[in-house]
Amino acid sequence: MSLNLFEQQKISIYNSITGEKEQFKPINEGHIGLYVCGPTVYSNVHLGNVRTFMSFDMIFRYFKHLGYKVRYVRNITDAGHLENDADQGEDRIAKKARLEQIEPMEVVQKYTVDFHNTLNNFNFLPPSIEPTATGHIVEQIEIIKSIIDNGYAYEANGSIYFEVLKYNESNDYGVLSGRKIEDLMHNSRALDGQSDKKNPQDFALWKKAEPQHIMRWPSPWSEGFPGWHLECTAMSTKYLGEQFDIHGGGMDLKFPHHECEIAQAKAWHSHNPVKYWMHANMLTLNGQKMAKSTGNNILPAEILSGDTDKLSKGFAASVVRFFMMQAHYRSILDFSNDALLASEKGFNKLIDALNILKSVTASKASVDFDVTNWQQRCYDAMNDDFNTPILIAELFSAVKYINQINDGTNSIDATSLELLKNTLHNFVFDILGLENLDNASSHDKLSDAVQLLITLRNEARAQKNFALSDQIRDQLSEVGIHLKDGKDGTTFSLD
Repeated sequence: MSLNLFEQQKISIYNSITGEKEQFKPINEGHIGLYVCGPTVYSNVHLGNVRTFMSFDMIFRYFKHLGYKVRYVRNITDAGHLENDADQGEDRIAKKARLEQIEPMEVVQKYTVDFHNTLNNFNFLPPSIEPTATGHIVEQIEIIKSIIDNGYAYEANGSIYFEVLKYNESNDYGVLSGRKIEDLMHNSRALDGQSDKKNPQDFALWKKAEPQHIMRWPSPWSEGFPGWHLECTAMSTKYLGEQFDIHGGGMDLKFPHHECEIAQAKAWHSHNPVKYWMHANMLTLNGQKMAKSTGNNILPAEILSGDTDKLSKGFAASVVRFFMMQAHYRSILDFSNDALLASEKGFNKLIDALNILKSVTASKASVDFDVTNWQQRCYDAMNDDFNTPILIAELFSAVKYINQINDGTNSIDATSLELLKNTLHNFVFDILGLENLDNASSHDKLSDAVQLLITLRNEARAQKNFALSDQIRDQLSEVGIHLKDGKDGTTFSLD
Protein backbone atom coordinates (compact mmCIF):
# COMPACT_ATOMS: atom_id res chain seq x y z
CA MET A 1 0.00 0.00 0.00
CA SER A 2 1.11 3.57 -0.66
CA LEU A 3 2.25 5.86 2.08
CA ASN A 4 -1.04 7.78 2.06
CA LEU A 5 -3.86 5.35 2.49
CA PHE A 6 -6.42 8.13 1.98
CA GLU A 7 -5.66 8.02 -1.73
CA GLN A 8 -7.07 4.47 -1.80
CA GLN A 9 -9.66 4.53 0.96
CA LYS A 10 -12.59 6.87 0.19
CA ILE A 11 -14.74 7.83 3.17
CA SER A 12 -18.46 8.62 3.18
CA ILE A 13 -19.66 10.87 5.99
CA TYR A 14 -23.23 11.53 7.07
CA ASN A 15 -23.53 15.30 6.81
CA SER A 16 -26.14 16.59 9.27
CA ILE A 17 -26.79 19.74 7.21
CA THR A 18 -27.80 17.80 4.07
CA GLY A 19 -29.17 14.71 5.85
CA GLU A 20 -27.19 12.47 3.48
CA LYS A 21 -24.01 10.46 3.32
CA GLU A 22 -21.48 12.30 1.17
CA GLN A 23 -18.06 11.35 -0.10
CA PHE A 24 -15.55 13.16 2.06
CA LYS A 25 -13.36 15.61 0.19
CA PRO A 26 -11.33 17.93 2.41
CA ILE A 27 -10.94 21.59 1.42
CA ASN A 28 -7.17 21.10 1.13
CA GLU A 29 -6.11 17.66 -0.10
CA GLY A 30 -4.37 15.58 2.56
CA HIS A 31 -5.27 18.05 5.34
CA ILE A 32 -8.29 18.09 7.66
CA GLY A 33 -9.56 20.82 9.97
CA LEU A 34 -11.75 19.27 12.70
CA TYR A 35 -13.51 21.23 15.48
CA VAL A 36 -15.44 19.57 18.31
CA CYS A 37 -17.34 21.45 21.03
CA GLY A 38 -15.63 20.67 24.34
CA PRO A 39 -17.03 20.70 27.90
CA THR A 40 -18.28 23.56 30.05
CA VAL A 41 -16.05 22.93 33.06
CA TYR A 42 -18.36 23.45 36.02
CA SER A 43 -18.74 19.78 37.07
CA ASN A 44 -17.37 16.28 36.45
CA VAL A 45 -17.60 15.33 32.80
CA HIS A 46 -20.58 12.99 32.41
CA LEU A 47 -20.61 9.70 30.56
CA GLY A 48 -22.74 10.97 27.66
CA ASN A 49 -20.10 13.62 26.91
CA VAL A 50 -17.37 10.99 27.16
CA ARG A 51 -19.16 8.97 24.49
CA THR A 52 -19.30 11.99 22.14
CA PHE A 53 -15.62 12.76 22.66
CA MET A 54 -14.77 9.06 22.23
CA SER A 55 -16.58 8.96 18.88
CA PHE A 56 -14.50 11.87 17.63
CA ASP A 57 -11.33 10.38 19.12
CA MET A 58 -11.99 7.28 17.00
CA ILE A 59 -12.63 9.45 13.91
CA PHE A 60 -9.45 11.46 14.59
CA ARG A 61 -7.50 8.20 14.96
CA TYR A 62 -8.85 6.84 11.66
CA PHE A 63 -8.00 10.01 9.74
CA LYS A 64 -4.46 9.90 11.15
CA HIS A 65 -4.15 6.21 10.26
CA LEU A 66 -5.07 7.02 6.66
CA GLY A 67 -2.22 9.51 6.52
CA TYR A 68 -4.18 12.77 6.74
CA LYS A 69 -2.57 15.72 8.51
CA VAL A 70 -5.30 16.58 11.00
CA ARG A 71 -5.62 19.75 13.05
CA TYR A 72 -8.07 18.74 15.74
CA VAL A 73 -9.37 21.64 17.86
CA ARG A 74 -11.49 20.89 20.95
CA ASN A 75 -12.27 23.84 23.18
CA ILE A 76 -12.75 24.32 26.91
CA THR A 77 -15.71 26.56 27.79
CA ASP A 78 -14.42 28.27 30.91
CA ALA A 79 -16.14 31.67 30.61
CA GLY A 80 -19.32 30.38 32.11
CA HIS A 81 -22.60 30.95 30.34
CA LEU A 82 -26.14 30.97 31.59
CA GLU A 83 -28.19 27.77 31.65
CA ASN A 84 -29.10 26.88 28.03
CA ASP A 85 -27.69 30.28 27.08
CA ALA A 86 -30.68 31.96 28.72
CA ASP A 87 -30.84 35.70 29.36
CA GLN A 88 -31.75 35.41 33.00
CA GLY A 89 -30.35 33.32 35.80
CA GLU A 90 -26.98 32.44 37.21
CA ASP A 91 -23.84 31.52 35.32
CA ARG A 92 -23.12 27.78 35.84
CA ILE A 93 -19.48 28.29 36.82
CA ALA A 94 -20.27 31.19 39.17
CA LYS A 95 -23.08 29.12 40.75
CA LYS A 96 -20.68 26.23 41.39
CA ALA A 97 -18.09 28.67 42.80
CA ARG A 98 -20.70 30.02 45.22
CA LEU A 99 -21.76 26.52 46.29
CA GLU A 100 -18.16 25.34 46.82
CA GLN A 101 -17.09 28.74 48.23
CA ILE A 102 -14.11 29.05 45.89
CA GLU A 103 -13.11 31.37 43.05
CA PRO A 104 -14.76 30.69 39.65
CA MET A 105 -11.37 30.00 38.04
CA GLU A 106 -10.70 27.43 40.77
CA VAL A 107 -13.86 25.66 39.61
CA VAL A 108 -12.59 25.85 36.03
CA GLN A 109 -9.18 24.47 36.98
CA LYS A 110 -10.60 21.66 39.13
CA TYR A 111 -12.96 20.34 36.46
CA THR A 112 -10.56 20.88 33.55
CA VAL A 113 -8.09 18.61 35.38
CA ASP A 114 -10.89 16.08 36.00
CA PHE A 115 -11.82 16.20 32.30
CA HIS A 116 -8.25 15.51 31.19
CA ASN A 117 -7.77 12.73 33.75
CA THR A 118 -11.00 11.04 32.65
CA LEU A 119 -10.07 11.14 28.98
CA ASN A 120 -6.57 9.87 29.75
CA ASN A 121 -8.12 6.93 31.65
CA PHE A 122 -10.03 6.00 28.50
CA ASN A 123 -6.95 6.28 26.28
CA PHE A 124 -7.89 9.39 24.28
CA LEU A 125 -5.40 11.09 22.03
CA PRO A 126 -5.01 14.78 22.94
CA PRO A 127 -6.35 17.29 20.39
CA SER A 128 -3.91 19.38 18.36
CA ILE A 129 -5.13 22.59 20.05
CA GLU A 130 -7.29 23.01 23.15
CA PRO A 131 -8.25 26.70 23.31
CA THR A 132 -10.21 28.27 26.18
CA ALA A 133 -13.09 30.70 25.83
CA THR A 134 -11.51 33.17 28.29
CA GLY A 135 -8.33 33.20 26.20
CA HIS A 136 -10.28 34.52 23.17
CA ILE A 137 -12.34 37.41 24.53
CA VAL A 138 -10.59 39.92 22.22
CA GLU A 139 -11.39 37.81 19.13
CA GLN A 140 -15.03 37.54 20.19
CA ILE A 141 -15.38 41.30 20.64
CA GLU A 142 -13.94 41.90 17.14
CA ILE A 143 -16.43 39.44 15.58
CA ILE A 144 -19.33 41.21 17.38
CA LYS A 145 -18.16 44.55 15.98
CA SER A 146 -18.22 43.10 12.43
CA ILE A 147 -21.70 41.57 12.90
CA ILE A 148 -23.02 44.97 14.15
CA ASP A 149 -21.37 46.75 11.19
CA ASN A 150 -23.03 44.24 8.82
CA GLY A 151 -26.43 45.07 10.28
CA TYR A 152 -27.26 41.76 12.03
CA ALA A 153 -26.91 42.74 15.69
CA TYR A 154 -28.05 45.55 17.99
CA GLU A 155 -27.17 46.97 21.38
CA ALA A 156 -29.66 47.16 24.23
CA ASN A 157 -28.60 48.47 27.65
CA GLY A 158 -25.00 47.30 27.27
CA SER A 159 -25.89 43.83 25.86
CA ILE A 160 -25.57 42.85 22.19
CA TYR A 161 -28.17 40.61 20.54
CA PHE A 162 -28.17 38.84 17.19
CA GLU A 163 -31.22 39.87 15.15
CA VAL A 164 -32.56 36.51 13.92
CA LEU A 165 -35.49 37.86 11.83
CA LYS A 166 -33.23 40.31 9.98
CA TYR A 167 -30.74 37.49 9.27
CA ASN A 168 -33.54 35.20 8.09
CA GLU A 169 -34.59 37.70 5.39
CA SER A 170 -31.56 36.72 3.29
CA ASN A 171 -30.51 33.44 4.99
CA ASP A 172 -32.13 30.31 6.44
CA TYR A 173 -32.07 30.29 10.25
CA GLY A 174 -32.86 26.59 10.71
CA VAL A 175 -30.79 25.18 7.86
CA LEU A 176 -29.10 22.66 10.19
CA SER A 177 -31.87 21.76 12.63
CA GLY A 178 -34.73 21.85 10.12
CA ARG A 179 -36.66 24.31 12.29
CA LYS A 180 -38.72 27.09 10.71
CA ILE A 181 -38.60 30.60 12.07
CA GLU A 182 -42.42 30.82 11.93
CA ASP A 183 -42.71 27.79 14.23
CA LEU A 184 -40.09 29.18 16.56
CA MET A 185 -41.99 32.46 16.80
CA HIS A 186 -45.26 30.65 17.36
CA ASN A 187 -43.75 28.57 20.18
CA SER A 188 -41.98 31.50 21.86
CA ARG A 189 -43.50 33.25 24.78
CA ALA A 190 -44.23 36.92 24.17
CA LEU A 191 -41.72 39.32 25.65
CA ASP A 192 -43.00 40.63 28.96
CA GLY A 193 -41.22 43.97 28.86
CA GLN A 194 -38.39 42.73 31.07
CA SER A 195 -36.18 41.67 28.17
CA ASP A 196 -34.02 43.98 26.09
CA LYS A 197 -34.52 41.81 23.01
CA LYS A 198 -36.53 42.89 19.96
CA ASN A 199 -37.74 39.29 19.52
CA PRO A 200 -37.65 36.16 21.71
CA GLN A 201 -35.55 34.25 19.07
CA ASP A 202 -32.71 36.79 19.24
CA PHE A 203 -29.69 35.43 21.10
CA ALA A 204 -26.95 37.15 23.08
CA LEU A 205 -23.54 37.86 21.54
CA TRP A 206 -22.51 39.87 24.61
CA LYS A 207 -24.22 40.15 27.99
CA LYS A 208 -23.82 43.05 30.33
CA ALA A 209 -22.81 41.64 33.71
CA GLU A 210 -25.07 42.12 36.67
CA PRO A 211 -23.30 43.64 39.71
CA GLN A 212 -23.03 40.20 41.37
CA HIS A 213 -21.61 38.51 38.24
CA ILE A 214 -17.96 37.71 39.00
CA MET A 215 -16.70 36.65 35.55
CA ARG A 216 -16.63 39.85 33.47
CA TRP A 217 -14.47 41.56 30.89
CA PRO A 218 -14.35 45.11 29.49
CA SER A 219 -15.88 45.71 26.05
CA PRO A 220 -16.96 48.76 23.97
CA TRP A 221 -20.54 48.22 25.20
CA SER A 222 -20.25 47.19 28.87
CA GLU A 223 -18.37 45.11 31.37
CA GLY A 224 -19.76 41.68 30.66
CA PHE A 225 -19.20 38.26 29.12
CA PRO A 226 -19.61 36.66 25.67
CA GLY A 227 -22.54 34.58 24.49
CA TRP A 228 -22.01 30.83 24.52
CA HIS A 229 -22.45 30.37 20.77
CA LEU A 230 -19.94 33.07 19.93
CA GLU A 231 -17.09 31.37 21.76
CA CYS A 232 -17.02 28.40 19.38
CA THR A 233 -17.25 30.63 16.30
CA ALA A 234 -14.21 32.61 17.47
CA MET A 235 -12.09 29.62 18.41
CA SER A 236 -12.89 27.39 15.44
CA THR A 237 -12.22 30.07 12.83
CA LYS A 238 -9.08 31.36 14.50
CA TYR A 239 -7.32 28.00 14.24
CA LEU A 240 -9.05 26.44 11.23
CA GLY A 241 -9.95 29.39 9.01
CA GLU A 242 -13.26 30.97 8.00
CA GLN A 243 -14.29 27.71 6.34
CA PHE A 244 -13.11 24.32 7.60
CA ASP A 245 -13.86 20.64 6.98
CA ILE A 246 -15.69 19.14 9.94
CA HIS A 247 -17.55 20.49 12.96
CA GLY A 248 -18.61 17.86 15.48
CA GLY A 249 -20.50 17.66 18.74
CA GLY A 250 -23.39 15.97 20.51
CA MET A 251 -26.83 15.72 18.89
CA ASP A 252 -28.18 18.02 21.63
CA LEU A 253 -26.01 20.90 20.33
CA LYS A 254 -27.60 20.98 16.87
CA PHE A 255 -30.12 23.59 18.07
CA PRO A 256 -29.59 26.27 19.15
CA HIS A 257 -25.81 26.12 19.52
CA HIS A 258 -24.66 24.97 16.08
CA GLU A 259 -27.52 26.74 14.32
CA CYS A 260 -26.39 29.99 15.95
CA GLU A 261 -22.76 29.29 14.99
CA ILE A 262 -23.76 29.11 11.31
CA ALA A 263 -25.80 32.33 11.59
CA GLN A 264 -22.96 34.21 13.35
CA ALA A 265 -20.36 33.12 10.81
CA LYS A 266 -22.52 34.03 7.79
CA ALA A 267 -23.44 37.40 9.34
CA TRP A 268 -19.73 38.01 9.94
CA HIS A 269 -18.07 36.88 6.71
CA SER A 270 -21.06 35.86 4.49
CA HIS A 271 -20.22 32.20 3.74
CA ASN A 272 -20.89 28.82 5.36
CA PRO A 273 -18.24 28.11 7.99
CA VAL A 274 -18.32 24.29 7.81
CA LYS A 275 -18.36 21.73 4.99
CA TYR A 276 -19.46 18.65 7.02
CA TRP A 277 -21.48 18.76 10.26
CA MET A 278 -21.25 15.60 12.36
CA HIS A 279 -23.37 14.78 15.42
CA ALA A 280 -22.90 11.90 17.85
CA ASN A 281 -25.98 10.44 19.55
CA MET A 282 -26.83 10.19 23.21
CA LEU A 283 -26.29 7.55 25.85
CA THR A 284 -29.12 6.22 28.02
CA LEU A 285 -28.76 4.36 31.34
CA ASN A 286 -30.92 1.30 31.95
CA GLY A 287 -33.30 2.45 29.20
CA GLN A 288 -33.81 5.96 30.56
CA LYS A 289 -32.26 9.35 29.92
CA MET A 290 -29.26 10.10 32.12
CA ALA A 291 -29.98 12.90 34.57
CA LYS A 292 -28.46 13.99 37.86
CA SER A 293 -31.87 15.21 39.03
CA THR A 294 -33.46 11.72 38.86
CA GLY A 295 -30.38 9.87 40.14
CA ASN A 296 -30.21 7.96 36.84
CA ASN A 297 -26.62 8.93 36.41
CA ILE A 298 -23.15 7.40 36.58
CA LEU A 299 -19.72 9.02 36.53
CA PRO A 300 -16.90 7.61 34.39
CA ALA A 301 -14.72 7.08 37.50
CA GLU A 302 -17.51 5.01 39.15
CA ILE A 303 -17.46 2.58 36.22
CA LEU A 304 -13.76 1.92 36.67
CA SER A 305 -14.03 1.50 40.45
CA GLY A 306 -17.41 -0.26 40.54
CA ASP A 307 -18.34 2.11 43.40
CA THR A 308 -21.97 2.49 42.33
CA ASP A 309 -25.25 0.63 42.81
CA LYS A 310 -25.70 0.64 39.01
CA LEU A 311 -22.93 -1.95 38.46
CA SER A 312 -22.05 -5.35 39.91
CA LYS A 313 -18.31 -4.58 39.72
CA GLY A 314 -15.72 -2.25 38.21
CA PHE A 315 -14.83 -2.52 34.51
CA ALA A 316 -11.58 -1.81 32.69
CA ALA A 317 -11.55 1.39 30.63
CA SER A 318 -10.91 -0.60 27.43
CA VAL A 319 -14.01 -2.73 28.08
CA VAL A 320 -16.08 0.47 28.29
CA ARG A 321 -14.45 1.74 25.12
CA PHE A 322 -15.14 -1.57 23.37
CA PHE A 323 -18.77 -1.41 24.53
CA MET A 324 -19.20 2.08 23.07
CA MET A 325 -17.57 1.11 19.79
CA GLN A 326 -20.08 -1.72 19.39
CA ALA A 327 -22.71 0.90 18.54
CA HIS A 328 -22.60 3.33 15.63
CA TYR A 329 -21.77 6.87 16.75
CA ARG A 330 -25.11 8.15 15.36
CA SER A 331 -27.25 5.59 17.23
CA ILE A 332 -28.62 5.80 20.78
CA LEU A 333 -26.71 3.43 23.07
CA ASP A 334 -28.11 2.04 26.32
CA PHE A 335 -25.60 1.60 29.11
CA SER A 336 -26.26 -1.19 31.62
CA ASN A 337 -24.47 -3.71 33.80
CA ASP A 338 -25.56 -6.62 31.57
CA ALA A 339 -24.36 -4.83 28.45
CA LEU A 340 -20.95 -4.22 30.03
CA LEU A 341 -20.65 -7.84 31.17
CA ALA A 342 -21.38 -9.01 27.61
CA SER A 343 -18.85 -6.52 26.21
CA GLU A 344 -16.24 -7.71 28.69
CA LYS A 345 -16.64 -11.27 27.39
CA GLY A 346 -16.28 -10.08 23.81
CA PHE A 347 -13.31 -7.88 24.59
CA ASN A 348 -11.47 -10.71 26.41
CA LYS A 349 -12.16 -13.05 23.50
CA LEU A 350 -10.63 -10.50 21.09
CA ILE A 351 -7.56 -9.89 23.24
CA ASP A 352 -7.07 -13.63 23.85
CA ALA A 353 -7.01 -14.21 20.09
CA LEU A 354 -4.42 -11.44 19.68
CA ASN A 355 -2.29 -13.04 22.39
CA ILE A 356 -2.59 -16.46 20.66
CA LEU A 357 -1.55 -14.82 17.38
CA LYS A 358 1.83 -13.88 18.88
CA SER A 359 2.87 -17.55 18.96
CA VAL A 360 1.22 -18.68 15.69
CA THR A 361 3.64 -20.13 13.13
CA ALA A 362 3.08 -19.93 9.39
CA SER A 363 2.68 -23.04 7.27
CA LYS A 364 0.50 -23.23 4.16
CA ALA A 365 -2.21 -20.88 2.88
CA SER A 366 -5.69 -20.92 4.40
CA VAL A 367 -8.39 -22.87 2.67
CA ASP A 368 -11.23 -20.43 3.29
CA PHE A 369 -9.94 -17.13 4.74
CA ASP A 370 -8.52 -14.48 2.42
CA VAL A 371 -6.68 -12.01 4.66
CA THR A 372 -6.31 -9.32 1.95
CA ASN A 373 -10.03 -9.41 1.23
CA TRP A 374 -10.82 -9.35 4.96
CA GLN A 375 -8.54 -6.33 5.47
CA GLN A 376 -10.44 -4.36 2.79
CA ARG A 377 -13.74 -5.28 4.45
CA CYS A 378 -12.39 -3.71 7.68
CA TYR A 379 -11.58 -0.53 5.75
CA ASP A 380 -14.98 -0.64 4.00
CA ALA A 381 -16.71 -0.63 7.40
CA MET A 382 -14.79 2.44 8.59
CA ASN A 383 -15.17 4.18 5.22
CA ASP A 384 -18.95 3.85 5.56
CA ASP A 385 -19.43 6.73 8.03
CA PHE A 386 -17.12 5.10 10.63
CA ASN A 387 -19.24 1.98 11.12
CA THR A 388 -17.46 0.48 14.13
CA PRO A 389 -20.09 -2.27 14.81
CA ILE A 390 -19.45 -3.72 11.32
CA LEU A 391 -15.70 -3.36 11.85
CA ILE A 392 -15.93 -5.30 15.16
CA ALA A 393 -17.93 -8.05 13.41
CA GLU A 394 -15.07 -8.31 10.89
CA LEU A 395 -12.52 -8.44 13.72
CA PHE A 396 -14.40 -11.42 15.16
CA SER A 397 -14.20 -13.18 11.79
CA ALA A 398 -10.43 -12.94 12.28
CA VAL A 399 -10.76 -14.19 15.90
CA LYS A 400 -12.59 -17.30 14.65
CA TYR A 401 -9.84 -17.84 12.06
CA ILE A 402 -7.05 -17.45 14.66
CA ASN A 403 -8.73 -20.01 16.93
CA GLN A 404 -8.98 -22.43 13.98
CA ILE A 405 -5.25 -22.02 13.25
CA ASN A 406 -4.57 -22.60 16.95
CA ASP A 407 -6.53 -25.85 17.12
CA GLY A 408 -5.08 -27.10 13.82
CA THR A 409 -8.23 -26.96 11.66
CA ASN A 410 -6.89 -24.10 9.50
CA SER A 411 -3.54 -22.66 8.48
CA ILE A 412 -1.87 -19.43 7.37
CA ASP A 413 1.11 -18.63 5.14
CA ALA A 414 3.87 -16.21 6.20
CA THR A 415 2.70 -13.22 4.09
CA SER A 416 -0.90 -13.52 5.30
CA LEU A 417 0.26 -13.92 8.91
CA GLU A 418 2.21 -10.65 8.78
CA LEU A 419 -0.73 -8.85 7.15
CA LEU A 420 -3.17 -10.25 9.73
CA LYS A 421 -0.98 -9.15 12.65
CA ASN A 422 -0.45 -5.63 11.29
CA THR A 423 -4.11 -5.11 10.35
CA LEU A 424 -5.40 -6.27 13.73
CA HIS A 425 -2.90 -4.05 15.54
CA ASN A 426 -3.93 -1.04 13.44
CA PHE A 427 -7.68 -1.50 13.90
CA VAL A 428 -7.80 -2.74 17.50
CA PHE A 429 -5.20 -0.48 19.10
CA ASP A 430 -4.53 2.49 16.79
CA ILE A 431 -8.07 3.12 15.49
CA LEU A 432 -10.47 1.76 18.15
CA GLY A 433 -8.01 2.84 20.86
CA LEU A 434 -8.26 -0.39 22.90
CA GLU A 435 -5.42 -1.48 25.18
CA ASN A 436 -3.97 -4.90 25.91
CA LEU A 437 -1.71 -4.08 28.85
CA ASP A 438 -3.81 -4.96 31.85
CA ASN A 439 -5.54 -7.80 30.13
CA ALA A 440 -2.32 -9.38 28.96
CA SER A 441 -0.99 -9.65 32.47
CA SER A 442 -4.28 -11.03 33.77
CA HIS A 443 -4.36 -13.47 30.84
CA ASP A 444 -0.88 -14.69 31.79
CA LYS A 445 -2.01 -15.21 35.38
CA LEU A 446 -5.08 -17.09 34.17
CA SER A 447 -2.93 -19.27 31.91
CA ASP A 448 -0.65 -20.14 34.83
CA ALA A 449 -3.62 -21.05 37.05
CA VAL A 450 -5.27 -23.21 34.35
CA GLN A 451 -1.94 -24.92 33.60
CA LEU A 452 -1.67 -25.84 37.29
CA LEU A 453 -5.17 -27.40 37.16
CA ILE A 454 -4.28 -29.27 33.94
CA THR A 455 -1.19 -30.70 35.71
CA LEU A 456 -3.35 -31.79 38.69
CA ARG A 457 -5.87 -33.37 36.29
CA ASN A 458 -3.11 -35.25 34.45
CA GLU A 459 -1.83 -36.58 37.78
CA ALA A 460 -5.37 -37.67 38.69
CA ARG A 461 -5.72 -39.51 35.36
CA ALA A 462 -2.34 -41.18 35.81
CA GLN A 463 -3.58 -42.44 39.18
CA LYS A 464 -6.83 -43.55 37.47
CA ASN A 465 -8.80 -41.07 39.64
CA PHE A 466 -11.20 -40.31 36.79
CA ALA A 467 -13.84 -38.82 39.10
CA LEU A 468 -11.43 -36.00 40.12
CA SER A 469 -10.20 -35.62 36.51
CA ASP A 470 -13.77 -35.17 35.24
CA GLN A 471 -14.63 -32.82 38.12
CA ILE A 472 -11.72 -30.48 37.24
CA ARG A 473 -12.74 -30.50 33.54
CA ASP A 474 -16.48 -29.92 34.28
CA GLN A 475 -15.93 -27.13 36.80
CA LEU A 476 -13.59 -25.31 34.44
CA SER A 477 -16.18 -25.70 31.68
CA GLU A 478 -18.85 -24.12 33.92
CA VAL A 479 -16.80 -20.88 34.14
CA GLY A 480 -16.15 -20.82 30.40
CA ILE A 481 -12.71 -22.55 30.29
CA HIS A 482 -12.77 -25.57 27.97
CA LEU A 483 -10.05 -28.23 28.01
CA LYS A 484 -9.10 -30.11 24.88
CA ASP A 485 -7.00 -33.28 25.01
CA GLY A 486 -4.80 -33.76 21.92
CA LYS A 487 -1.77 -35.76 20.89
CA ASP A 488 0.48 -32.86 22.01
CA GLY A 489 -1.13 -32.66 25.45
CA THR A 490 -4.03 -30.65 26.91
CA THR A 491 -4.84 -27.10 25.75
CA PHE A 492 -7.63 -24.74 26.82
CA SER A 493 -9.88 -22.16 25.21
CA LEU A 494 -12.22 -19.48 26.60
CA ASP A 495 -15.88 -18.70 25.80
